[in-house]
Amino acid sequence: MRIAGYGFRRHSVYRAAALAGAFTNTVFGILRAYVLIALWQARPGLAGYDVADAVTFCFLSQACIGPMQVFGGLGLSGRVRTGDVAIDLVRPASLQMWSLADDLGRAAYLFLLRSLPPVALGAALFGIVLPDAPATWLFFTVSFVLAVIVSFGWRYLVALSACWVIDDRGVQALSLVLTLFFSGMTLPLHLFPGWLGVLADALPWSAMVQVPADVYLGKRDAWEALGFQAAWAAALLLLGALATRAARRKVVIQGG
Repeated sequence: MRIAGYGFRRHSVYRAAALAGAFTNTVFGILRAYVLIALWQARPGLAGYDVADAVTFCFLSQACIGPMQVFGGLGLSGRVRTGDVAIDLVRPASLQMWSLADDLGRAAYLFLLRSLPPVALGAALFGIVLPDAPATWLFFTVSFVLAVIVSFGWRYLVALSACWVIDDRGVQALSLVLTLFFSGMTLPLHLFPGWLGVLADALPWSAMVQVPADVYLGKRDAWEALGFQAAWAAALLLLGALATRAARRKVVIQGG
């Protein structure tokens, strides 16, 4: 909790950047909403959504950008390039758990400044679906936290790749493409046809955006959704722990 609080306070220094991000997310959310409204008016009931569901999904996905760090990574990769990660790896504290706690603090701060404004404005302009059952809000909260953990698990692996590659920018770019396409950020995954839809729904990126949105909208069994997210969170954290152990034995220090 102390490290998470430190992460919250550290990122709160960049308030102007967070507000600028909230503004950008809101503007693009409005543009996306109009596109989805036109699509669902032309194809009512598409993918099991109505127009209100599609608009709600739009602003929920926009709210995920900051906490899930969709367009960013972990600062850990920079520490690998400078060689500072060597100090991190010899500390008695777990590098992975320390980074996770810090990232949870960052996500909590960005949720307040980058997630709530787009959703609030979207609700004011278009109206969004609000769950009636208190249990749905609880399930959605847990699902959102698990989504952040899954996102961290993936970004941690991407950041650690810098220990083995000379330049990790290609890995970061590939990660961005995969996240945007398979998470539901671009379009709901239910629109993907056939085997592609089945594959996209089973991959970890769906746990970052699509699954929390489905839990909120009541489109998926909540316990099944939470189990799916928890399984991917555990798998990615386990892979991260194994990668950290391997990094202790072989660290390529670039520039330090």
